[in-house]
Amino acid sequence: MERNLSFIGVFALIIAMFIWGSSFIALKSAMKDLEPFTVIFLRMLVASLCFVYFIKDFIKYDFTKRDIKFIVLLALFEPCLYFIFEAKALQLTSASQAGMITSLMPIITAMAAGYFLKEIISKQLILGSVIALCGAVFLSLQASTTVSAPNPILGNFFELLAMACGAGYTIVARYLSNKYSALFITAIQAFVGAIFFFPFFLYEYTTVDMNFSSDALMWTVYLGVVVTLGGYGLYNYALTKIEASKAAMFIYLIPVFTLVLAFLILGEKLKIVELLACVAILSGVAISEIPFKKLIKKKK
Repeated sequence: MERNLSFIGVFALIIAMFIWGSSFIALKSAMKDLEPFTVIFLRMLVASLCFVYFIKDFIKYDFTKRDIKFIVLLALFEPCLYFIFEAKALQLTSASQAGMITSLMPIITAMAAGYFLKEIISKQLILGSVIALCGAVFLSLQASTTVSAPNPILGNFFELLAMACGAGYTIVARYLSNKYSALFITAIQAFVGAIFFFPFFLYEYTTVDMNFSSDALMWTVYLGVVVTLGGYGLYNYALTKIEASKAAMFIYLIPVFTLVLAFLILGEKLKIVELLACVAILSGVAISEIPFKKLIKKKK
């Protein structure tokens, strides 16, 4: 039974990473006509509307003061602070440099999970992390970009803060998943995110000329329904089946899926070195997840 649940968790994570990988293409397309925080607000608003029907089920939960503190902390980590730091980072540094910092999140999460959740950090997990990290860094270095980088040091610092928030979110979500459903955890993110980013949206709407084109709105709906509802929903569900430190390892798959989707949708070319980096990332994830000791024992 545990093996089946673990398999379901892994499958949910892979689909979630594929969806999150597609978010870069969606964001890039939506922000051609709209400002960053406007896209984020509309994304959260669309996701919130999807959860309105379930509110009557959510209020049945027995909320303690401790739970409320962790729920607020969860939403503060992500989407609130995470998206602020992410947006600011991409304004100051290049995509390749930001990608290098992003690859540190699984390691930050694994170390934090070991400290706060008392999860066991195995040598296998560390080895897989190092291999995948090397692949992610190499992939980021090879990625071509046209994004200006007026202050890369400060931008990379903001990206590091975003990754710390992502790690904090994973830890808190893992804790809350013991009592609350993945649906509720995802919904509370959407509700708080919509409220939090509303003032940012008002500022951009009144100060910047934006084109609310059908393409931009279509991509925003995709971000709200598929990426926020589907991606976070699957990730939060997986956290009920898999330890936070192991789940975070799948973050390394995002740049791989992004490269593939960019090739298929945007027509970007894949270099041999980028394919090799993808193989390294996949190998690292496999090493961290496959129970080699159990397989060896079964063969014996």
